[in-house]
Amino acid sequence: METNYSLTNPLCQILEKDPPEFMREDFIRVILQKQLERITLHYIGLDGKLKELKIPISNRLQAERILADGERVDGSSLFKGMVDTTLSDLYVIPMYKTAFLNPFDSGSLDFICRYMDADGNRAPFAPDNILHRANELFKKNTSLDLYAMGELEFFLLSDPQINIFPAQKQRGYHSSAPFIKSGEILNEMVKYITQLTGSVKYAHSEVGFVQSVRSDLDELKGKRAEQLEIEFLPTPIEDAADFLVLGRWIIRNVAYRHGCVATFTPKLEEGIAGNGLHIHLELVKNGKNIMIDKQGFLSRDAKLLIGGLCHYADSLTSFGNTTSSAYLRLVPNQEAPTRICWSDLNRSAMIRVPLGWSKISNLARKLNKQEKTNFKDPEGRQTIELRSPDGSAFVHLLLAGMSLAAEWGLTHPEAFDLAKKLYTKGNIFKDEKLLRKLPALPGSCVSSADNLLEKRQLYERSKIFPSSIIDYLAELLRKENDAAMNAYLIDLPADDRLLETRKIMHKDIHRH
Repeated sequence: METNYSLTNPLCQILEKDPPEFMREDFIRVILQKQLERITLHYIGLDGKLKELKIPISNRLQAERILADGERVDGSSLFKGMVDTTLSDLYVIPMYKTAFLNPFDSGSLDFICRYMDADGNRAPFAPDNILHRANELFKKNTSLDLYAMGELEFFLLSDPQINIFPAQKQRGYHSSAPFIKSGEILNEMVKYITQLTGSVKYAHSEVGFVQSVRSDLDELKGKRAEQLEIEFLPTPIEDAADFLVLGRWIIRNVAYRHGCVATFTPKLEEGIAGNGLHIHLELVKNGKNIMIDKQGFLSRDAKLLIGGLCHYADSLTSFGNTTSSAYLRLVPNQEAPTRICWSDLNRSAMIRVPLGWSKISNLARKLNKQEKTNFKDPEGRQTIELRSPDGSAFVHLLLAGMSLAAEWGLTHPEAFDLAKKLYTKGNIFKDEKLLRKLPALPGSCVSSADNLLEKRQLYERSKIFPSSIIDYLAELLRKENDAAMNAYLIDLPADDRLLETRKIMHKDIHRH
């Protein structure tokens, strides 16, 4: 492997091997060489956040024991209501390929773990294990691999400095310094996420900007809010989920280090762009992207994938849009979908087919005549993008649901006809006749819960999602009590509506 790049995983540079090749003895060597004081185990909680357990290391036996068999944790606390307190112990076992040197703790070697039960089996209710089962079912029934990449949108809130070179409201997309003030902080976030995952595509400022946030929360009140985005590269879907959760952990920690707040909340301010969590998928066969056919058009398999996502769409919101404020983002004409459909390039559609270099290549040679050598990309780059999820998503459960949707599409020929039926062109919100024909996405958490319970067999089939998880999520969504939210807000006087809207938007700024 090449190790002379500054953003290469530091462990790869030390060990001169790639993460899938990491062994227990490698970590002993790193602990001794770097004089590390502890191993920190991370694992996904029921709230979708990374949890941690710090284990000081004073001798080799202790280190080897942790690396070989992990530690035990209280499952009844981590999965409250799902694990009986009388049978509450779970093992957390390190995944060697996830190892990293903690950028916020110089004395720690860190791992992402998987939960295992007393018999050494993956705990069935753990979100990452649910995704694992869904992915295994997809691979078994399609003989394909499913890759994913996410777009982490968030607001970085900071104390306003002297107001020179002010940014403009809703004009922040790809702005540069000095109009955007958070460039150095964003660079630090990108550096660490790239080193730990190797899978960052790019980063930039996004549309949203608020000069002074109005809120009753001290974390938000009077802060300048700049919307930023870090987009990943496609990776196997289980890795993609870990990377997104790890990315959110890094973003929050870097923000905290700089005295700022990072929030992925779906909506921060009325009239300001919300935080989506757009998920791109691609189908891979023998290491090659198969989203495009020989003529350069979207392949039949890609359209089956789209059909599967459309079939699951109105219940996937149960995992991708989990707070009331999510449904203040999913409104017409906000580049956020409200109808189940797909389109080429169109950002008003639920599924977008972005440009993918499918019919052209070596574009730079047209501008740089001195370049004589063609570049041949060894992998295709075409994806399809699900635009409905937002920053409140349970990442592992969302990607598990999307895996099942993909498997259904690839194994049910009727998915092709569904995709054909739901294809649209142009801005759907300007075509009332078309709009009435398209199925609607849920308009509230309560509606999403109803859809999930009605269609629970889509998820419980093959024992992928335990019934306890479905029941838990439905109850959580129904507690939002937002079935009449939009009708209630519309009837309020303008000032009262703004006040109530902010209460809804700001009540869960750190939900996931």
